[in-house]
Amino acid sequence: QVQLVESGGGLVQAGASLRLSCAASGRTFSPYAMGWFRQAPGKEREFVAGINWNGGSTGYADSVKGRFTISRDIIKNMAYLQMNRLKPEDTAIYYCAADRSRSNSYYPTNSHGIDSWGKGTLVTVSS
Repeated sequence: QVQLVESGGGLVQAGASLRLSCAASGRTFSPYAMGWFRQAPGKEREFVAGINWNGGSTGYADSVKGRFTISRDIIKNMAYLQMNRLKPEDTAIYYCAADRSRSNSYYPTNSHGIDSWGKGTLVTVSS
């Protein structure tokens, strides 16, 4: 199993940018797709962005498309989420996820059944 640790969250004003990082360790020699999810107070965990095992395929929730960018560094076992033009509705705990897969088209979009989760990092956007 892969262990994940997120970092980079914080308190920012609307319109600002943040970059979240996710460090993977453990069974990183197996190909794995990665994703970012978020959970706001009183709401279910939702998909934000995903990237396949080699970084060749990405996908985004409609609410963040054009503002957020997911990337990964396979050599360093890192994943990133660049968040621009942040809005108060982006306030949530952001979680990194990893799923074993060598599919060129797969990345996790459903929060159920995912192999590994990080503990999350809090992003707060003030208006």
